[in-house]
Amino acid sequence: MLVAAMNPCPCGYFGDLKRECRCGPSQVQRYRQRISGPLLDRIDLHIEVPSIEYRDMASERLEESSSAICERVSTARKKQQARFANDSKTNCNARMGTKHLKQWCKLDTDSQELIRVAMTELNLSARAYDRILKVARTIADLASAETISPEHVGEAIQYRSFDRTLWV
Repeated sequence: MLVAAMNPCPCGYFGDLKRECRCGPSQVQRYRQRISGPLLDRIDLHIEVPSIEYRDMASERLEESSSAICERVSTARKKQQARFANDSKTNCNARMGTKHLKQWCKLDTDSQELIRVAMTELNLSARAYDRILKVARTIADLASAETISPEHVGEAIQYRSFDRTLWV
């Protein structure tokens, strides 16, 4: 598993609503090109994390607890382990091969159209397509859904589009 973080530009303020970025466009582009497209293609989830406002940190609003999230993840992992119980090489969605993708990641017409448009508009690779399916299957598992819905595919596409919109 790889977890990585990177600023959006050398000064770290590109896209920040409160602080002004002091980097020029060519400087930002050079900075972003330091990470290769093929490497980005192998990272399943790309998430932009904006700075947090004080009011959000100090808020007493109740969010989903860590223990509830942990339980949901544990349930999804058990479902995946049961799904691949007869395959010694596969124990989770991330390790699915082509055969498993065809079996466990069947898409309805709306989901197929959504991923087709994303592939075309975002110029995504075949590797990205497979990763979108795996992530969509995992999102469906976390939602305790038997089938992958367009909402699951849309969320998975969001996690892939970051490298195409910001890093080109």
